[in-house]
Amino acid sequence: MMKFLPILIALVYGYAMFRFSVWRTARELDEKSTELADPILKVLMDRMAKALDIDRIRVHIYEIPQVNGLAAPDGRIFITRGFFNKYRAGQVTADEMASVIAHELGHVALGHTRRRMIDFSAQNAMRTALAMIFNRFLPGIGVWIASGLISLVAARLSRDDEFEADAYASALLVKAGIGTAPQKSMFAKLETLTGANGAATPAWMLSHPKTPQRIAAIEANEAKWL
Repeated sequence: MMKFLPILIALVYGYAMFRFSVWRTARELDEKSTELADPILKVLMDRMAKALDIDRIRVHIYEIPQVNGLAAPDGRIFITRGFFNKYRAGQVTADEMASVIAHELGHVALGHTRRRMIDFSAQNAMRTALAMIFNRFLPGIGVWIASGLISLVAARLSRDDEFEADAYASALLVKAGIGTAPQKSMFAKLETLTGANGAATPAWMLSHPKTPQRIAAIEANEAKWL
């Protein structure tokens, strides 16, 4: 029993740290966000809400300069101020912004934000277990190997979540009469908007799929739906 104690401790610690992170994130979002009030986006969100058979879609502006959209663990949807400013400047269209909101709705609807709590705790436990095993044969570097392997697994799970959220968003956008063209054009310009460049990073190390893969997956779904 004692040999499993480090794994149990890691599991409990991982869960506790995740819960603390959720609480801290929720508090920061409460302090630094306001509800989105844009008449053009409201029309599009109302169309998506109707397609989902719900009263309304509530989105908040998170007051940070980075370009991002996110689904909080409590199910709220946020667009950063930096992203909204790109929209206001005409660099992002209303339909493209709607596609981002649809994607984040997908994360919530598919349970990704809640599942990550379990994944986070389990990955900490697995990291500890693997480090113990590898350190027997490779003292001093076992922990680095374990962390690297777990990071690869986490990246793969994250990419799967992104593909699923993309598919959900595509279906919603089609049902709402917006279509998938804004979704694909948004991906095409996202790296430029965020200043990121994953071209030199192998796809299996990225937490998000590369743009051509995401667009190809959307078009494959369209082919199946037609």
